[in-house]
Amino acid sequence: MAVSDTSEVLPAPRRPSFAGSLDVRLLRDRLLVFFAFLLLWEAAGWFGINPLWISSPWAVAERMYQLAGSGELFLHMQRTLTEAALGLILAFAVGVPLGIAMARYRYAHSVAEPFIMALYSLPRVALAPLFIIWFGIDLFSKVMMSFSTVLFIFMLNVHEGLKTIDNDLLDLFRTMKAPRHYVLRKVILPWLVPWVIASLRIGIGLALIGAVVAELIGSSAGLGWYIEHSAGRLDTTGVFTGLVSLTVIAVAGNIIVARLEKRFSSWRPS
Repeated sequence: MAVSDTSEVLPAPRRPSFAGSLDVRLLRDRLLVFFAFLLLWEAAGWFGINPLWISSPWAVAERMYQLAGSGELFLHMQRTLTEAALGLILAFAVGVPLGIAMARYRYAHSVAEPFIMALYSLPRVALAPLFIIWFGIDLFSKVMMSFSTVLFIFMLNVHEGLKTIDNDLLDLFRTMKAPRHYVLRKVILPWLVPWVIASLRIGIGLALIGAVVAELIGSSAGLGWYIEHSAGRLDTTGVFTGLVSLTVIAVAGNIIVARLEKRFSSWRPS
C-alpha cells in the first residue's frame, strides 16, 4: 500500500505574523515614550521647578476626574468638539468642490489666484474679533472661525492633487468615450483620496485652533473658555487640563482619519 504524502493533508505550520509583531512592538515603544514623558513631567517638581508653572500629571488627572464627575469636562469638550467638527465638515463640503473647480477652470483660477493666496496668507486669528461682531458669541461664530481656518487647506490640496493626476489614464478613458461622471467616479475621486485624507489630518488641528481662538475672545463654555478662565486665576492645573483635553480630541480625530484612510485607500499599493 502506498503511503500518502502527509504534507498534502496536514496544513503547514503558521508562521508568526511580522506585521502583528511590529504592531505590538510599536504600541509598546509608544507607551514607553508616553510614560517616560509623564515621569519627566512629574519629576520636574522634584528638581525645584515651581508647580505653579508646570503643574503635574497627577494634579491634572485629579482635576479631570473632578470635572468629569461634575459633568463640566464633558460640557466643555462637547462644545469645542461640536464647533471644530462642524467647521471641518463645512470646509470639506465647500473646499473640495472649489479645489476641483480651480483645476477645471484654469483661466478663472489664474485670475483669482492672487486673491486666494492673499486670503490664505491672512492670519485667520485676526478675523476672530470680526466674526464675533458679525455672528455673535454663540455657536455659529466658532464654526465660521474653524471653517475659515481649514477651508484653504482643502482647496489647495485638492487643486494640487488634480495637477498630479495621470493624464495618460484620463486619455485612455476619453478614447473609450467614457462619460464624464464615470471618469469623475472611477478616476478623479479615487485619485484625490490621499490628498483629502492629508487635508483632514491637517484640518483637525486647525479646526480646533479656530474654535479655541474664538472661545478665547468671546464664549461662555468650551475648552478655550476654560483655559482662559483658569489662566486668569493663575490656575496652571486648569490650563493643562484644557490642553490635555484638546489633545485627547485631536488624537481621537486622527485615529478616525487613519481608519478612513485604511478603508478608502486599500486599493493603493503599499
